[in-house]
Amino acid sequence: MAYLIPTEFVTKMIDAGESKIFMSTRDTIIRAYMAGAILTLAAWFAITMTVNTGVPIIGAILFPVGFCILYLFGFDLLTGVFVLSPLALIDKRPGVTFAGVLRNWGLVFVGNFGGAFTVAVMAAIVTTFGFSSPPDKVGVALAHIGEGRTLGYAAHGAAGMLTLFIRGVLCNWMVSAGVVGAMISTTVSGKVIAMWMPIMLFFAMTFEHSIVNMFLFPSGLLLGGNFSIMDYLIWNEIPTVVGNLVGGLAFTGLTLYATHARTAPKRGLA
Repeated sequence: MAYLIPTEFVTKMIDAGESKIFMSTRDTIIRAYMAGAILTLAAWFAITMTVNTGVPIIGAILFPVGFCILYLFGFDLLTGVFVLSPLALIDKRPGVTFAGVLRNWGLVFVGNFGGAFTVAVMAAIVTTFGFSSPPDKVGVALAHIGEGRTLGYAAHGAAGMLTLFIRGVLCNWMVSAGVVGAMISTTVSGKVIAMWMPIMLFFAMTFEHSIVNMFLFPSGLLLGGNFSIMDYLIWNEIPTVVGNLVGGLAFTGLTLYATHARTAPKRGLA
């Protein structure tokens, strides 16, 4: 697998964060758009397989194919730059500013949403024969996912909001581990194995991923889901984005940086 030790791949993480901050607007948008499209196409694929087989773990096992493709192609997810870009700022790389980090996050968000929404429209067309028929069983499943993961949280009030936030935290703890996994090995097979494991875990546990949700909820609305755009924003997307930021940065980015890039002095012999 040509494994890199933590001090080596953490340096790669900081370098990657720096390069993303200085990337041109055009390249950032294109890479984010394609990442959103590929990841959500894989989500559609996973849901289709789950519906057709009736075995949810099948969808979870297959979903990481999209994540692996987009990272092997060098595309960017918001959940990934939430972790990588701040490390360049914390490491005080020349020219890196907080405004630059926010710019990177904003552009990637826009690109990811554009790609995810494109696939949402395609999914709605395919599952309704161009809106000429009622949704097929996959389309019905997509509509119900949107209802359950907005109104379902809202029904529990503050406790629902807390649960949503924690699911967002847990999600990007695992997804960002997948982002790091792409840097752990120098071989394609090693990268794929390292990425596959945490991504399968997050999907199987139905944690909340902001980019996947950019597909699930617009497609659900297009397919007749009984919830509103405000339900989607307030009772899913916004808390999920915040949870993804906290989970990825706190549990992956900062922990790896603190102990492998800024290692504390070794204890002397007592």
